[in-house]
Order: sequence, then C-alpha cells, then structure tokens
Amino acid sequence: MNFVEELRWRGMIHDIMPGTEEHLLKGASSAYVGIDPTADSLHIGHLVGVMMLRHFQRAGHRPIALIGGATGMIGDPSLKSQERNLLDEDTLKKNQEGIQKQLEKFLDFDANNPKAAQLVNNYEWMKNYSFLNFIRDVGKHITVNYMMSKDSVKKRLSSESNVGMSFTEFSYQLLQGYDFLHLYKNYDCKLQMGGSDQWGNITTGTDLIRRSVSGEAYGLVCPLITKADGGKFGKTESGNVWLDRRYTSPYKFYQFWLNVSDADAEKYIKIFTSLGQDEIQALLEEQAAAPHLRPIQKRLAQEVTCMVHSEEDYQAALEASGILFGNATSEALKKLDEETLLAIFDGLPRFEISKKELEGGIKALDLLAEKTNIFPSKAEMKKMTASGGVGINKEKLEAFDTIIDASSLLNDKYIYIQKGKKNYFLLIFK
Repeated sequence: MNFVEELRWRGMIHDIMPGTEEHLLKGASSAYVGIDPTADSLHIGHLVGVMMLRHFQRAGHRPIALIGGATGMIGDPSLKSQERNLLDEDTLKKNQEGIQKQLEKFLDFDANNPKAAQLVNNYEWMKNYSFLNFIRDVGKHITVNYMMSKDSVKKRLSSESNVGMSFTEFSYQLLQGYDFLHLYKNYDCKLQMGGSDQWGNITTGTDLIRRSVSGEAYGLVCPLITKADGGKFGKTESGNVWLDRRYTSPYKFYQFWLNVSDADAEKYIKIFTSLGQDEIQALLEEQAAAPHLRPIQKRLAQEVTCMVHSEEDYQAALEASGILFGNATSEALKKLDEETLLAIFDGLPRFEISKKELEGGIKALDLLAEKTNIFPSKAEMKKMTASGGVGINKEKLEAFDTIIDASSLLNDKYIYIQKGKKNYFLLIFK
C-alpha cells in the first residue's frame, strides 16, 4: 500500500515536503505524531493524527505516538490567541495513561510485530537536559530571524489583543524540533506528521536535523478539519466530543456522527474510517440515489463508534436511537443507564414530582391531569386513553385508572410519557 497515495485519495494531505513519497516507497520507515496531553482523554479532533498513524502502520511502516509531557508543560502557541495554563507532572502522567489506553484501540503495540507502534514521552529526554546545554546544542542552529518568520509567531505578535508571547511559548518550536532530532537519532524516525497548523514546527525540526547532523527528514500535514457550515469540528453545545465514555457517552458519540451533514459525512467517512475506496464509492452512490436514508452517516457512525468503543456499545446506541420515535419496547427502555436515558430525552418537557406521590400508587388519570398539566382536563385524558393514544414507558395505557407506583420508575427516578403521536414528556420523581 502506498501510504501517501492512500492519504491523498482520502483528502488527508494539505502539504508534503518534496521527497517524502519517494522516501516511503524505498521501504519500511518510521513516523511520529505529537499528542498534547492536556486531558486524560483524546477528543475527536485528535483522531485525524491517530488515523494517519493507523494508515501508516497498515502500509507496513512503524508509527510512533509522542506524548508531549515536556512540551505540554509549556503550550504550543499555534492557533492559540493566548497562553494557557501549565500542567504539573502528576497531571501529565495521569493524562498519558488515559491516552495510551485509547491509542491501543487504533494501533498495534504488540511487541511481536516488527512494525509495532511505540509510545514515547518527550519528558523522558527533556527532564534532565539543562538549559545551558539545550541552548548550546540546539539554539545555535536556529536563528531568531527564522523563528520570527513562523506564522504562529507572527500572528500572535500582530494580534490586536496585545497579549504578546512569552519566551516560554517562543521556545516551543525549538523544543518540538529537538523532539524530531531525538527521534531521528534514537528511533530512525525520518517523518513527522500532524495538522496543517504544525507545519512551522515540523519544518523547524527538519531544518534542525539538516543543520546539526546533515540528515534528511520529511514532513506531511493534513488539513484542519472543518464543518461545511463553517462551525468548528468536534464541538457541540456541551463542548468537545471525547473518546472517553466518562465525558461523552457512547450514545452521544454515535449521535454526533449520525447527525453530520451530507457534505461533511462524505468527507469524514474517508478520514475517520479504514473503509476501502470501492466500498466508500458504493456508499456515495447509495447516498446519491436515496439521500433521505442517510447510508453514509449510518455507516460512519457505526465504524467510528465500534472503533472507539465496541460493537456492543454501537448496538446499544442503535437500539437507544429508536426509543424516542421508533418501535422500541419498554424492555429496551428499562435497560438504559441514566446517562443515556437523559441524553435520549434531552429537550423533552419535564415535570418534577415528589416520590411520595407514588407511595401506595396513584391513578394515571390523577398523575397526568392533576399532578402535571400534560392533559388540561381529565375528560381529554380519558378520551385519548380510550383511543390508545397514551403510552407509559413505551407501553400503551389500557385504562385511565391504571395504578402507577414505584415499579414503573426507570432508573428508580423517571417515567416516560407519550401523548398522541408527537408529544413526549419526562416525569422526574424526587
């Protein structure tokens, strides 16, 4: 498999240094992507770089994931309008452990594989490197003029906010350049990959390698992922879409991909899955013939949810997705955990009721027409119940005087009400 050609048809190349493709065609090589450990989970914005490493390994090369334990203590100024808070060593260690578990779902770290992925942390080679030695060994090879010419520096210095740039941030490109030099010397790594915002840092590294050890090194960057409507990719009203289920449930994760626009789905299915060109082309033709069925979104959501979480989580998300408007049963509703249940019913009208009302049971008529205003009158409640238009927890209410008690609660707290075909409510008992 030609790695560069694979990325090219997937739309994952923004810029590439001359000679990169030829170098990779000569035989197996090593490449790295840097990951900033600012949290103990990756979010989907990181997935582009991770997928580049995944395709790299599939093409017969060795991927290296570099955790920026040292550079994470400083902060990359690229595309940042202001300096961020610095992280302490304990936090960085915790974050690295979380990230490593997630990377194992995408890359093969099996030591028996000659092209096994490797995880390195630049803190290991930076922690004992003195400042004097660093500026002597590294700083002398890169001029201030060269560093000032980088877009990330120029944008910050010309910013209207007058925030400026600390020397700490200014030195970031030297530190990242040294990472590349270290991996070049110790891991025979000759290629660095990343997002297009990293081009300046990557070229600093290749220049440092050329000037200090007369070596040939290469760089390849992918486009920054955007949404067709101009919004920021991976951001929702509640913030980032995370890979860790503690921060983004598998259901919400699945829904994010399922609800992307047609234009975005056509782009994302190439970038965020390992599906082949023929299979994706078939999906594109299927989508063109019946766009209302959204086959690309469905397959995209399936592939990414299974890859990040599991087949079981995907099936659970699929089943949960049919609960609100589909033909799901009350049993499916009862199996939902509280987080997924609340995610499904997010936005529904809610009524809070004292749990004491359920002691000894309460008639459905009184619950829905007196304790709440779901029905404006008991007469209307009786009439709709008789016509089969009232549901409790996905089961048709057979009689208006049915007794509702604590056994009807979902997660010991909720009851889901359907009124007619288009009105849904959530009762919360406290």
